[in-house]
Amino acid sequence: MPIFIVVTGALTAIAFGVFVFLLFPAKVKSRAAVADGVDVAPEAVAAVPVQQSTIGTRFVAAAPKGYIAWIERQIRFAGRPIGWTVTRIVVWKVVLTVLAIIFGTMFVVSGGVQPFKVIIAIVIVAIAFFVPDVLINSRAHDRQIAITNALPDTLDQMTIAVEAGLGFDAAMAKSARNGKGPLAEELIRVLQDMSIGRTRRDSFLELEYRTNSPDLKRFVRAVVQADAYGIALGDVLRVQAGEMRLKRRQRAEEQAQKVTVKILFPLIFCLLPVLLIVVMAPAVIGIINAFSQVG
Repeated sequence: MPIFIVVTGALTAIAFGVFVFLLFPAKVKSRAAVADGVDVAPEAVAAVPVQQSTIGTRFVAAAPKGYIAWIERQIRFAGRPIGWTVTRIVVWKVVLTVLAIIFGTMFVVSGGVQPFKVIIAIVIVAIAFFVPDVLINSRAHDRQIAITNALPDTLDQMTIAVEAGLGFDAAMAKSARNGKGPLAEELIRVLQDMSIGRTRRDSFLELEYRTNSPDLKRFVRAVVQADAYGIALGDVLRVQAGEMRLKRRQRAEEQAQKVTVKILFPLIFCLLPVLLIVVMAPAVIGIINAFSQVG
């Protein structure tokens, strides 16, 4: 019962804090003023449109800035999937945590309070709190891995197209249209940026900002430098394609070397006990029968 009283008091404190937080919302500056780093005067606040304050924006404003920046970075690396925003992720974290606390409390109270139940409830609450972070981080990681794996083949296609007489932009457009996956989407985004009047340098720097793949960043820097110094992009593509193929081969060899280490854990804790049971069980049963007959 003391644990139940503590949990009830904690839930009451959380509910009271949320009520106070919603009762006294903080004033939100306009996006332009925040971007410029300018403090808006009190008499000018009425003339400047203020961003609509909602429950989600209040939770985002109360969260640590570094954590919000990390979520925004993961969303950017994941390709900004539909429905995944910073506000929704933070709101879902709060909702899932509250639901986990409620169901965890019901689980602990039902049938009597036990230390094992309390530990399970705490683990469930922690898992519920980190589920949105794990999902968006996994999606961003998978997308960046797909970009890294598709880069050598795409560079080979671009190299062949350039050597056949196409320009760099036309070769990139052809590879993007014929390709599938996140890398083709990013190349199409670069072409769209250049079609609206942005320079090649700015478009590729935006691509570097949207990705976390070291190989793609290296390719972007090579293209930017070649464009700045007037180097033939065909030579750059040829060198980069050879280097990316070599890196992909090295990564495959590295993963192959790690297999023996990764298989050691399931071999020791999963396969060997079963093998010992199968091998030793008849002998143990025979020994038991022999001693029982002697007795």
